[in-house]
Amino acid sequence: MLTSFARTVARSAAAVPCRGLFSSVTAVPADPILGLVAAFKTDSAIRKVNLAQGAYRTEEGQPFVLGAVREAEEMVVAAGHDKEYLGVEGNTEFLEAASAFAFGSGSEVLDGRIAAVQSLSGTGALRLAADTLKLIGGVKKIYLSSPSWGNHQKIFAAAGLEVGNYRYLDYDSGGTAIDFAGMVEDIQELPDGSTVLLHACAHNPTGVDPTAEQWQALAPIFKQKNLFPLFDSAYQGYASGDPTKDAYSIRHFQEEGMPHGMMVCQSFAKSMGLYGERVGAFNVVTDSKSTAEALMTRIKAQVVRPNYSSPPLHGARLAALVLTDASLKAKWMVDLQMMSTRINAMRLQLVAELQRLETPCPSGKQWSHITDQIGMFAFTGLTSVEVNYLREVHSIYLTADGRMSLAGLSGKDVGYVAAGIDAARRQ
Repeated sequence: MLTSFARTVARSAAAVPCRGLFSSVTAVPADPILGLVAAFKTDSAIRKVNLAQGAYRTEEGQPFVLGAVREAEEMVVAAGHDKEYLGVEGNTEFLEAASAFAFGSGSEVLDGRIAAVQSLSGTGALRLAADTLKLIGGVKKIYLSSPSWGNHQKIFAAAGLEVGNYRYLDYDSGGTAIDFAGMVEDIQELPDGSTVLLHACAHNPTGVDPTAEQWQALAPIFKQKNLFPLFDSAYQGYASGDPTKDAYSIRHFQEEGMPHGMMVCQSFAKSMGLYGERVGAFNVVTDSKSTAEALMTRIKAQVVRPNYSSPPLHGARLAALVLTDASLKAKWMVDLQMMSTRINAMRLQLVAELQRLETPCPSGKQWSHITDQIGMFAFTGLTSVEVNYLREVHSIYLTADGRMSLAGLSGKDVGYVAAGIDAARRQ
């Protein structure tokens, strides 16, 4: 039987409305890219085109599984591997091959100077980089190009880093060419020792890259000011079809010798079509083998173990096979050439159709800025108002900044998309 005091407490508790811990939480807008993907799926239009998401599609608009990856998967299944946990650092065979892919098989840094861990694709590699910079390196701020991939700012801010910017696009050209003079001026004015994120190739969202000569001009500035470069390498081999060409920036900076070392975040989502497998690598170049070994203990204990403990197994096995088996790697190179060639063909066809329609061009270059760019994206120069018009009237989906995924465009849709852009520019 309850005492009088207990009954009073029970009545008081019952009188207080029960509110959950998250009852006052309010919704936030959908992710700028993933929200568009979701909207596209629910769009009931008879004809619609998704050019918002960075995923390769065949000419028929279907997802593409690379032949080399299919063969690797068959080999993994036939081998009858177990499903035991990977170590905290991940699949070591994959990591060694991934580092060699980025820096070149003959690079001196492969002799023990790289601290490398497997990551949850490129996004995960960047978060590992952010946490390593903050928790182990004591870094407080990182500088990004303006613009940069939309998730960059969120990743580094979530890790507790302040985010600054340096100029990248020449907006006098309609925002379709690099403002290299402005980029250099801003980087020269950064505090000595600053951390700077660079896109290794196929700059996202613009597809506008520095030339080899411009990378050569940037490297001495980084050395003189003791700047720490962090390369985001999500498109090596997929941008031009040539992995060596696409790795030029990384390899040149390494050969020049950065005073404080450098970081490289790799993703194999695009280049191997391993989107859902989440295969990536985080590499830190150090000054010695002993430094790399000590740093590895810190990354494993302070960054990886408290976060997800160890990475996924299957995708790393596939990537390791494709990177190390001579036959599979040769087939992968053929697929890379095929994918990059098809994307370039879409560039040419779209520009030809826009020129045929005499569509007003925001850059004043008759749309040739699209063929000057590289990688899976075209930075069209379209305004957010024009992008909204395309989506609402024609069910053609681009991101709000005018970025178009040419990897999702097919020949049968070029005329429809060009006509929509023409209407948007004239409306």
